[in-house]
Amino acid sequence: MQPSKLVFLDQLREEQYGRIMCYPRYDLRELKRRIGELKKLGVKAVEFVGGKNVFNAQVLGKGCVGIVVVALTDRGKLALKVRRVDANRAGMQHEAEMLKKANAVGVGPRLLDTTENFLLMEFVEGTLLPQWVEMLKGKGTLSRIRRVLQEVLEQCWRLDESGLDHGELSRAPKHVIVDSEDSPWLVDFETASFHRRVSNVTSICQYLFIGSQTAKTIKRKFGKINREKLIKALRTYKQQRTRENFEKVLRVCGLHNV
Repeated sequence: MQPSKLVFLDQLREEQYGRIMCYPRYDLRELKRRIGELKKLGVKAVEFVGGKNVFNAQVLGKGCVGIVVVALTDRGKLALKVRRVDANRAGMQHEAEMLKKANAVGVGPRLLDTTENFLLMEFVEGTLLPQWVEMLKGKGTLSRIRRVLQEVLEQCWRLDESGLDHGELSRAPKHVIVDSEDSPWLVDFETASFHRRVSNVTSICQYLFIGSQTAKTIKRKFGKINREKLIKALRTYKQQRTRENFEKVLRVCGLHNV
């Protein structure tokens, strides 16, 4: 992994960095406009660090809508999502609104500010859930996994109750981060919606316990979940989304009263 690179705003005009801030096509006029937006957000510098590589620079994340980097501001180190110039949306307002709604029920990194091309939010430093589970070993592993999984499901329950569907939790290797205090965070609300039936609890259970490589890892570390009972409990919950039926799902997963 390359060392992190701190780049101040005037340096972003250089093509090697401008190509990232205007990913995937460098455009000087667009770049100047975006640098103006960064100044309004109070961004002093961008730190290229993380597990993804874009044009030989490290970033926190890369998706269909944007690139995520570290931003240094007067408020400290924050996460900055940069809209791709080829994104299938004109701005970041939708995602900002979805994250704001998630924040209202205690889910997701805190939204701090937004412009047409940028989303500024709390920086969550941690490990993606699949890697976190994989690296756990020794005494306390089981109880740590149970606490994290229960909190993930509780957050999904709160999203269901709010009517906000995340939209990506049935395949979530990049959407759950566990920080140094074993607190899980649901991230990336770019495809979230209030206009479809919520399926956060059912989707995350599918991912964690039934149909993914991560489910196999959790089974090895946490123990086997009765698949038939879980599917039945999820079906009941889907038909009648009550707290009682949600707690039945928790019990089948061995996560009740953790």
